[in-house]
Order: sequence, then structure tokens, then C-alpha cells
Amino acid sequence: MANTEQSKKRARQSEARYAVNKARRSRIRTFLRKVEEAIASGDQSAAADALKAAQPELARGVTKGVLHKNTVSRKLSRLSSRVKGLAAKA
Repeated sequence: MANTEQSKKRARQSEARYAVNKARRSRIRTFLRKVEEAIASGDQSAAADALKAAQPELARGVTKGVLHKNTVSRKLSRLSSRVKGLAAKA
């Protein structure tokens, strides 16, 4: 339990930051889910559009400290190769 004024304030700040980061993470996951669903449907143009919309959200997650830049880079690389693969199948 926080006893000092400083530790009480840090606890409040931590809760507020946790809520913001949780919302950001949820928003990013929603965009990723939309890309996954578009890939699963087999629609290459919809998947490309969804990926294009997800890219800035993922980049924002990096700048805000929610995700590591290498994690985002890996995710974008894998998703873009899967979207590109849809064109080869069609």
C-alpha cells in the first residue's frame, strides 16, 4: 500500500497510464483483426486496404511505447507478405 504522497501520486499515474495503454493496445488489435479477416476472406484489395489502415496505428503504438519497434516491424512484414501472397493465388 502506498504510504507517502509521492507513492500515492505514482500509483494514480500508473493507473491512468495503464488505462490509456490498454485502450491503445485494444485499438491496435482491432486493426490487426480486420487485416486477418480480410486475408481469411481471400479479398486481396480489402486486405491491402485494411493493412494500409493498420500501419499508422501500429507505428503510433511504437511512438507511444505500447509496442516495441521490432515487434511492429515483424508484424507488418509478415502481414504484407501474406497480403501479397493473396495476389499470387488469385
